Amino acid sequence: MEAALNGVPSFRVLDGWWIEGCIEGVTGWAIGANHRGLETHDDRSQDAAALYDKLEQGILPMFYTDRDSFINVMCHAMALNGSFFNTQRMMQQYVVKAYFLNSSLCSLYVVTATIRKKRGTKMPGHAE
Repeated sequence: MEAALNGVPSFRVLDGWWIEGCIEGVTGWAIGANHRGLETHDDRSQDAAALYDKLEQGILPMFYTDRDSFINVMCHAMALNGSFFNTQRMMQQYVVKAYFLNSSLCSLYVVTATIRKKRGTKMPGHAE
């Protein structure tokens, strides 16, 4: 992810953050198909063939003969992936979802339990 901040397009298999960050030919390139969740898939010869094909047919010709397009991919990698896939966003999302959402649910549970206790009704799943 740090490479995107320096304008380096990614060229890797679709896993981890790259599943979300890959816009083919815009922010970088994917090697092979998305095999996420297919644990039986381990055909490295297919991945190697896809890697060499993409390099020979797309990336290297763009790098050597169409510099403006390659620079455009670099800029998009920086602008899109560098700005979104970073530690600040990850921590902010984690805090909001793990702490604020959970504390809101806990608060809601406490309020609901208090109201039910005053009304004399039991919380579902609780035997008193």
